[in-house]
Amino acid sequence: MHAYLKAVGFSDISSRSDMEKVLRDVITNCDSKKVVEDEEHHLFVEISREYGYDCGLTICGELDEEDNLHIDYCFPFYRGSKVTSQENLMVERHVDKISYAGACDDYRVGITLIFYLLNAAEYQSEKSKKSFRDPSISLTLSALSRKGMILLPLKKEGKKDIDQEWKQHNELIAAARNGDEEAMENLTMEEINTYSTISRRIRKKDDVLTIVDSYFMPYGIECDQYSVMGDIIEYDTTVNEYTGEKLHLITILCNDIELDICINDQDLTGIPEVGRRFKGVIWLLGEINF
Repeated sequence: MHAYLKAVGFSDISSRSDMEKVLRDVITNCDSKKVVEDEEHHLFVEISREYGYDCGLTICGELDEEDNLHIDYCFPFYRGSKVTSQENLMVERHVDKISYAGACDDYRVGITLIFYLLNAAEYQSEKSKKSFRDPSISLTLSALSRKGMILLPLKKEGKKDIDQEWKQHNELIAAARNGDEEAMENLTMEEINTYSTISRRIRKKDDVLTIVDSYFMPYGIECDQYSVMGDIIEYDTTVNEYTGEKLHLITILCNDIELDICINDQDLTGIPEVGRRFKGVIWLLGEINF
């Protein structure tokens, strides 16, 4: 059973029989169903049902010659509401099943973002059309979290100054990628100055969370899990209609990227409000907007 089922409100599923009841409900009351022919000329099926606002479960499997569904796997999802990136995308199939991992080099984060692709059926349908060459293709990222806490905000400079700093930093990274040596030197000096400032304040026994404003870092061995911290810019709640569990829908601004996160009320420490900060571990999801 998927480790992030609790994030969308299924915390009491402890046996295979419980899971089978939920899967039958998804198939019977599905909101969307897509059938496409995969690379091996099999009929790949993707069935989804929302149990809360933009969050729920997706079942993937195969149709045989008699139109019987054979379930291969299922996963929880939460769909983001905004375009996150329009950088170059790369998608690769997982080895053990017909599912996909995506990668996006976004210079705002400084690392390659690896995510679990939500719309696998649509990708299979579109990839033969070479849609990735279309410059209008964009990516919407979202995340599920099974552990998070709310932190008080930091006192910051004016928003215009912060936006200008991010813009200049992003321009330097873009120039460095194109081989600009001066930009590389400036970025190196920025890192050295930041390291010196943090080291000096830590020696004064300042708390790290009063120094670091936001971060986006890989977490553990799984390549699509991250530890994040960012400012809450939007907040809402929803309820899983099957279990009645309360879910928090939090949008954070992290390294200049807006990210929608869904987390179970039982796993969130603190009271979320716009202006405060969210810190937690997430499973990164992505939907390609063809």
